[in-house]
Amino acid sequence: MNAIELPITGMTCANCANTIERVLRATPGIASAAVNFAGERASVMFDPAQVSPAQIIERVRSAGYDVPLAHVELPVVGMTCANCANTIERVVKKLPGVAAANVNLASERASVDYLPGTASIAEIVAAIRKAGYDVPTQAATAGQASPLEVERAARRAEIADRRRRLIVGLLFALPAFALSMSRDLGLLAALFGPNFAPMTGAMAGHSMPEHIAINWILFALALPVQLYTGWPYYRHGYQALRNGAPNMDVLVALGSSVAFGYSAWVVLSRSGEHVYFETSAMILALISVGKYLEARAKGRTGAAIERLLGLTPKTARVLRRRADAEGVADEEVEMPIAQIAIGDVIVARPGERIAADGVVIAGHSAVDESMVTGESVPRDKQPGDPVIAGTLNKEGVLRYEAARIGQDTLLAQIVRLVEQAQGSKAPIQTLADRISAVFVPAVLFIAALTFAAWLLLSGDFQRAMINAVAVLVIACPCALGLATPTAIMVGMGKGAELGILFKNGAVLEQAAKIGVVAFDKTGTLTQGKPAVAEVIGFADATPESALALAASAERNSEHPLAQAVVAAAEARRLPIAPAERFQALPGRGVTAIVANGATPAGTHHLVAVGNLRLMQAQGVAVDGQAAQAVARLQAEGQTVMLIAVDGALGGAIGLMDTPRPEAQAGVAELRRRGIHTVMLTGDNAAAAQAVARAVGMDEYIAEVLPADKAAKIAALQATGRGKVAMVGDGINDAPALAQADLGIAIGAGTDVAIEAASVTLMRNDLRGVAQALDLARLTVRGIRQNLFWAFFYNVLLIPVAALGIFQQYGPILAAGAMAFSSLFVIGNSLRLRRAQV
Repeated sequence: MNAIELPITGMTCANCANTIERVLRATPGIASAAVNFAGERASVMFDPAQVSPAQIIERVRSAGYDVPLAHVELPVVGMTCANCANTIERVVKKLPGVAAANVNLASERASVDYLPGTASIAEIVAAIRKAGYDVPTQAATAGQASPLEVERAARRAEIADRRRRLIVGLLFALPAFALSMSRDLGLLAALFGPNFAPMTGAMAGHSMPEHIAINWILFALALPVQLYTGWPYYRHGYQALRNGAPNMDVLVALGSSVAFGYSAWVVLSRSGEHVYFETSAMILALISVGKYLEARAKGRTGAAIERLLGLTPKTARVLRRRADAEGVADEEVEMPIAQIAIGDVIVARPGERIAADGVVIAGHSAVDESMVTGESVPRDKQPGDPVIAGTLNKEGVLRYEAARIGQDTLLAQIVRLVEQAQGSKAPIQTLADRISAVFVPAVLFIAALTFAAWLLLSGDFQRAMINAVAVLVIACPCALGLATPTAIMVGMGKGAELGILFKNGAVLEQAAKIGVVAFDKTGTLTQGKPAVAEVIGFADATPESALALAASAERNSEHPLAQAVVAAAEARRLPIAPAERFQALPGRGVTAIVANGATPAGTHHLVAVGNLRLMQAQGVAVDGQAAQAVARLQAEGQTVMLIAVDGALGGAIGLMDTPRPEAQAGVAELRRRGIHTVMLTGDNAAAAQAVARAVGMDEYIAEVLPADKAAKIAALQATGRGKVAMVGDGINDAPALAQADLGIAIGAGTDVAIEAASVTLMRNDLRGVAQALDLARLTVRGIRQNLFWAFFYNVLLIPVAALGIFQQYGPILAAGAMAFSSLFVIGNSLRLRRAQV
């Protein structure tokens, strides 16, 4: 299965998103489709053997919506006949992400529409060249439109179109409303006298009654609004009905057209009855005001992701070898970012952004990584240190070798994760989706019922009609559709700015319910870099010989404790012998056959290094003086590694791993919020107690094997204190992270951690745990406020409209209320951008 993210334009309410989902899911080869109305994106999983991205785009367009595409014109060399053009078209159209390709033999140009991020100019050029033709190098290396640029262009075009239609609507609707109000309030007669009768003779050859003349003026003012401002609602409404999924456009189009149609019949029949041209015009104008402001506000909900996307520079200075009469030398060549290759050496001057993930090979500088990791203090970089694409070089000149480029960089990975998370649905949205699916049919039924009831009870056709129109216009499925996705988009974006990455909307909702946070000790609560504090030799062994034997056995281990033992032996310049038959025993230690170096030449010893459980398994007794020494080390908070040589106890090593500087503050923040904190560790009880006391932990569980951590998490879940979060490194704690209701990987800038954890904290700071939970709670609270408003608005105001409380101005007030309801939801969501967490 392949995944594709499609930007979509033309959606006006949540029902539009549901329609697109239904159309896509009905397409053979599409496994799943999720459409985010607020984010204007579709996430699709599909089988490329059955359906192509171009066909998926066509399905979206067949439903009445659009997918913004990039366009490129490429000169093609080598064509000799029409068949050449057909061949190029065929091979280019086969590329994933190419929606259309047209090759003109006469002009020798290929015109291609493609989806940025799925297809690229380089891939198109490669396909043309593989078919036996060529594209000039200058054209082939032209700058490519990024997905961000294409979406920005589409959004700007949409906003510009809404603005034009809004201006036209207001230019004609406001005079129509003013004229109608003046007539109804008697202001025209007061100003021009009782015999005011404009438009005499010219239209009918004789004087025209005042009210009929005014009706013709209103008709002339309302017609442009209906045809131009209202056209998108009619077009989308028709497409929605054709798809069997009536939406907001149907309600607006029906409401305005009923008022306009009835009024047009009155004018053309010269019946002289009251007309409602100003009503139809103001409905469209006011709703267009709301939609215009909504389009602008929705753009701000994705501002954080746009800032992330804008971090990567468009060009980079790459070192290239140049040979001339004076010899071979490196020169800096500025080239588009798309042309950088792995292994290229790139130069970053002060004030320039890093173009690719890589490793510094020359230079010293401080790099600001705040926009990617949330770390506010610039980090010093020197040869051997990693650099991240999108970060800002502050001081010196750096030369670094590109290791990951384009879509493989950490920044691109973060952007993908945030986009996917913003496009996901939270469980709380399920109810809103179910209501949205039946909302419009229900409103149509209520409007019909309103019309019938008023007509039967009052016999007043005009009042029955105007109240029914008010019901159609005041109902707002948009607020329901925007309630959850706008809050999720803003919350996820805020998190990305703080270096907090949520996997999806369900994770965000789960994080808001956390009552217990469990921490792994080593590397999470502590520095993760234990150091040897004391070495004791038993029997005939000296501390030096015991340490040398332990280091010889541990040299092949990746465990932090093992690395600390080896480092201590190397620092003391002790001989480290080669080891054979090395075996790592998770949660216990290691065994190995050690020969030479640390032992007399020609001898071999079975060395076991680990905890008391390993000694028991090896049949090694730990008693008497040895037991007392071990107890003393443990009481001091040291982790004890015992050394057995050929089945006899040979020594003990005490190691200390100091807590992180911010660990106490991070735990205190959680406890202040009423969250129960627990530490899980494989250490003995004394060492665990020392660390737990130092960081202020509520509870600790010692001597836990890695395989048993998941069971301990399950036990915590059964206590009834609430949902349980597990904080670990994202790799070694995978079972526990999976068992927890919420898995949090801290300071893990690795692919595995970002993909595996529910929440990833890019900043290596435990205070980020409380930040993440606070942000989740604020976001979920915003969602609930939005949903309450959306439900309250519709439940309260639809009956008000049906009862005709505002009489003939009901539809106009309804249109204004409808526009305001969506803006309230978006505005409430945008407040999260200013939230302090």
